[in-house]
Amino acid sequence: MWEYTDKVKEHFLNPRNVGVIEDADGVGEVGSLACGDALTLYLKLDENRLIADAKFQTFGCASAIASSSALTEIIKGLSLEDAKKITNDDIADYLGGLPKEKMHCSVMGRDALEKAIVNYLGEAQKKVEGQVVCECFGVTNVEIQRAVRENELTTIEDVTDYVKAGGGCGNCHEQIQEIIDEFLGRERPAVKKPPRLTNIQKIKLIEETLEREIKPALKKDGGDIELVDVDRNRVLVKLRGTCAVCAKSQITLKHYVESKLRELVTPDLVVEEVQS
Repeated sequence: MWEYTDKVKEHFLNPRNVGVIEDADGVGEVGSLACGDALTLYLKLDENRLIADAKFQTFGCASAIASSSALTEIIKGLSLEDAKKITNDDIADYLGGLPKEKMHCSVMGRDALEKAIVNYLGEAQKKVEGQVVCECFGVTNVEIQRAVRENELTTIEDVTDYVKAGGGCGNCHEQIQEIIDEFLGRERPAVKKPPRLTNIQKIKLIEETLEREIKPALKKDGGDIELVDVDRNRVLVKLRGTCAVCAKSQITLKHYVESKLRELVTPDLVVEEVQS
């Protein structure tokens, strides 16, 4: 369970400025219901181009609600020039900090603010820059590079915490690692081939990989997985929590769970879901 500050709890239980501004001057929308987080931010400016009012609607966890609430409080009374300078760290700091696994909520707030300002100014929304690296969440290499650079991220897990990239099937992990390594100016170590395993070693390694690598990633979004049996190279599992009802569960199962086990245990494994 994550440790939340008292201010995060307060803004979650009693969020400020929830709602819609019908005649908003600027509207910014980010995220999607499909990926589990969505935020719409509304801005109303006065005659001096100061932000007179800000409201939001969000779909997400406690951190998403608290971050959105905090953002609206931070920007009220600011000029557009000052509002443009707000960073995701400013939002997290206002709340007394966020668990690192939830920093993507503050990034979502920063992105919604940028879009709302662009909308007010009548500027064309920026086209998607770069190439999509994470297909599951639609995150580009440019977005990952920005997160790595601004927040000095050093691991794939860090990137997932900030922009969710890598939190789905896992096929993009190698590309994310390349971006991190380029930023850090280091060469990637050669990948060692997995050793030939006995059945007992294989089962133990599968169990360890599920516990260490796969379950923590699934639990971030309320999911889980249970190992049922191992029959030669068939790994039989049950999906639990949100994974059991998610429309993308088979993508998660084949492209994340299976690919991760093939990478860390043996490339011959096939993962199959056991229906209850």
